[in-house]
Amino acid sequence: MPKVSEEYYEKKRREIIDAAYRVCVRKPISSVEMKDIIAETGYSHGAIYRYYKDLDEVLHDLVITVNSENRIDEKLDTILREAGTEHWESAVRKSCEMFAGHIREMGTDLLKLSIYSDMLAMSDPERVGRLMEKLGAEEKSPLITLAGAMGAYLMRVTAERKLKPMKSVEEILQFMIATYHGIINGYVLSECFQGETVKGKYDPDRMFSCLAESVILMMKG
Repeated sequence: MPKVSEEYYEKKRREIIDAAYRVCVRKPISSVEMKDIIAETGYSHGAIYRYYKDLDEVLHDLVITVNSENRIDEKLDTILREAGTEHWESAVRKSCEMFAGHIREMGTDLLKLSIYSDMLAMSDPERVGRLMEKLGAEEKSPLITLAGAMGAYLMRVTAERKLKPMKSVEEILQFMIATYHGIINGYVLSECFQGETVKGKYDPDRMFSCLAESVILMMKG
């Protein structure tokens, strides 16, 4: 039997990952089974297991693929570096503008995947914990980037500009993360459901603008 090339191997793995993505967008990840992905690929049961031993290995590579194709760390680092601490208010506003644009670029399918991942973490925290351990530094999601870069930046701003925030930087960061989640959930609901009570009410640009002004007010004390 001829030796399988690395290019062929990676092509097949990518086809499996793409199939897993389509399945995980259609239904909550907590209810996805390996047989769903097998059916989506059209491959035989044995063919799939040549590349992945179980579902969590597939999910591991799916997370890495999604994160690597939707990175914001360079954009965020550039905004914070160019502003320095002197123009920190502008940096907060520009960062939030970038988050809004990023959400639009990702689209509802990817955002639904993020929401389903959160649901899996709530329903099966031990499983997600094991997956996170395997991912390690590769779990470079936009939210992880936001938490790390903005947390360090706001701490530096507080020290260098001698600010006295009304809440600790940690609490402000938690507020940003919670709001980020809320905006995503509201945006996906308004785009997918189109109900009169939510239609057009979760515009990312407006919502992230509100977040920016709220953070600035809290930082000023």
